[in-house]
Amino acid sequence: MGEFELIGRFFAAAPCAQAAPAVALGIGDDCALLQLAADEQLAVSTDTLVAGVHFPHSPDPFLLGQRTLAVAASDLAAMGADPLGFTLAITLPEADESWLDGFSRGLSQMAASCSLVLIGGDTTRGPLSLTVTVFGRVPHGQALTRGGAQVGDLLCVGGNLGDAAGALPLVLGQCVAEPAIAEALLAHYWSPPPQLALGQLLRGRATAVLDISDGLLADCGHIARASNVALQIECQELPLSAALRRFDQVDALACALAGGDDYVLAFTLPAARLADLRAQWPAVQVIGRVTAGEGVHVLDAAGQAVDPPRSGYQHFGPAHD
Repeated sequence: MGEFELIGRFFAAAPCAQAAPAVALGIGDDCALLQLAADEQLAVSTDTLVAGVHFPHSPDPFLLGQRTLAVAASDLAAMGADPLGFTLAITLPEADESWLDGFSRGLSQMAASCSLVLIGGDTTRGPLSLTVTVFGRVPHGQALTRGGAQVGDLLCVGGNLGDAAGALPLVLGQCVAEPAIAEALLAHYWSPPPQLALGQLLRGRATAVLDISDGLLADCGHIARASNVALQIECQELPLSAALRRFDQVDALACALAGGDDYVLAFTLPAARLADLRAQWPAVQVIGRVTAGEGVHVLDAAGQAVDPPRSGYQHFGPAHD
């Protein structure tokens, strides 16, 4: 099967590649064309997933298709953008039709849940690697950024933390868990739902926002640096799922603080705006405060500072901490 037959059968004809109002021209030409209103800005983000780095070798292709798009779409949520479309550059060791069918179905399922349309991309031969670029639109001047947190703001997250990190030993086959625990944790690892609706609700409310990909501590550090403030995280306020609490093979608190791959929004919010936001997104949890100073500080139940064992994942960092 040649490159163009592969594209035609598994991507151009996939449900996620069908026409959408904001896509003036999709797959089939040298560029796609997106239609924006005069008072909108284009939000663009790119993510690459590499076998053996971001997911284990020989994964279920349907689940990988979901994860590939979800982690990229989460960046649109962090900017408060309405989703438009995405491109996919895929490097494959071989053109396996069964694998491609499963991947395409998983990709289309996640695309439908995110209201994203596949508008182009590229295919090549080599070690398995997937690069997705997502496009969204946001009203002019209303994009959410990391750089606006104010002293006195609340530090919040949009849902449970640590489930994907808790799932990692299951993904890697290092241990097993009872089905109820395993299914809940693995679902969040392979199909993390991008919090697009929450991101849109945060426009005009939140002062700083990002999605948690490398771990709560590491990503909150980005807000602290961009906003020139300090963030305090209160351990006893971290929202942990029942499955993670029951899984005795992992340290639930460490997973929540530094595990990564949550794809939950973390944001700072004036206290006066909390009640209204919670009425529309009840899962919002206050986990700390914005204070004067710098860095991220973790407090125990007594309000005493604690030193977490690690801060989060870094490519090219020492020991990948």
